[in-house]
Amino acid sequence: MSESTKLWTGHIHLGEEIDLNVILNQLCHAFNHSPFFSHNAMTMRVVDGQIEGYFEMKPSLIGNVAFQILHGGVAATLLDSIGGIVAMAEVYKRTEAADMPEAIKKVSRLATVDMRVDYLAPGRGKFFIARAETLRFGRKGCTMRMTMFNHEQTPIATAIASYAF
Repeated sequence: MSESTKLWTGHIHLGEEIDLNVILNQLCHAFNHSPFFSHNAMTMRVVDGQIEGYFEMKPSLIGNVAFQILHGGVAATLLDSIGGIVAMAEVYKRTEAADMPEAIKKVSRLATVDMRVDYLAPGRGKFFIARAETLRFGRKGCTMRMTMFNHEQTPIATAIASYAF
């Protein structure tokens, strides 16, 4: 297994008991070391046993200069990313230790198939947090619902996406 694959799969040692908290933190670590996330200062973190996405507003993320609001593509990026990482976590949550090789394969090939974003409010805020929930989980893919909030807990955007693995 390559070092980058180990990073994305939580450095899982086959045959050992699965520590989900370690896996969640490893998934966050992998996302947080992506050059794109680093460039935009986006981070994934584990809060109360769940992964959430986070970033602080900064001038380089403004899309509408006249109103000083977040670019919609930044919101869509965070929504897609939180949906994907939570989908990866779901694969691991639903896997027994004996089936871990197949779970690792699924996680390593997980990809967005379709996503619809609804923008609910102007992207104003000191910071933004995104969370995801699983709507459907199947053998070959899953459907996730994601929501992004600002620092006042105002929903800014929501999305539904399908991921294949």
